[in-house]
Amino acid sequence: MEKGGLKNRFYPQFYALIKRAADIFVSFTLIILLSPLFLIVAVLIKLDSKGPVIFKQMRVGENGRHFMFYKFRSMSRGAEKLKDSLRHLSEVEGPIFKIRNDPRMTRVGKFIRKTTIDELPQLFNVLRGDMTLVGPRPPLPEEVQKYGNRERKRLTVRPGLTGLWQISGRCEISFLEWMELDLYYIEHRSMV
Repeated sequence: MEKGGLKNRFYPQFYALIKRAADIFVSFTLIILLSPLFLIVAVLIKLDSKGPVIFKQMRVGENGRHFMFYKFRSMSRGAEKLKDSLRHLSEVEGPIFKIRNDPRMTRVGKFIRKTTIDELPQLFNVLRGDMTLVGPRPPLPEEVQKYGNRERKRLTVRPGLTGLWQISGRCEISFLEWMELDLYYIEHRSMV
């Protein structure tokens, strides 16, 4: 069918509907199936260090909308206040902050980070519609302030629980490579 035809007019809406339905079904199913793991991790976090089980943080989603982002807490209490003093240790260039062996991590935190268990509460973000299962990771507001026009294209889609950056090496790739992977995903996403 030619450009602007029936297929091109309805595909984005159909894609969004199917993707949202899959997000709801998969996230709800995984929350139920993984609830015993959620409970075990919560107990381990409480036994290991003081502070809440869930770490909440403001993130930027689709079209620049802010939302509350959830993770299992993997760092000691007050870790966010130490971020500026550790910025020189960041292993990724650009507006993001990543340290592979972050000194703020707790013992349990190291394990749940390494196994990506810390990300599981984001299934609730997916169920609520703040995030999707696959897409660019949601940035912090202060990171977005440093974005150029090209990086801002990441905000045209709903952020994901996982994406090309996570499966391509996380800290081993540069900020520019990360952005290119996200933009590649946005431009080439499909149901097939």
